[in-house]
Amino acid sequence: MDLFQLADDRHYFPPYEAVYLVRQDALARVPALREVLDTLANAISSDDMRRLNYEVDGNRRDPKEVIKEWLGGRK
Repeated sequence: MDLFQLADDRHYFPPYEAVYLVRQDALARVPALREVLDTLANAISSDDMRRLNYEVDGNRRDPKEVIKEWLGGRK
């Protein structure tokens, strides 16, 4: 598609910052959940997130396969 990303020098778009929400009762039911969620903190850069989103949305790839590849490359 020969596209490129323009710099947002006027800061029109807010930064893309993902968050996860967890109910207290879920943490109580699954004690290991807190540790798993802690490993996600700062685990992916904005550039990686953009690239992965493009693989799924732009290249029409299966999200499960894309994330498996990304996780495999982190080990």
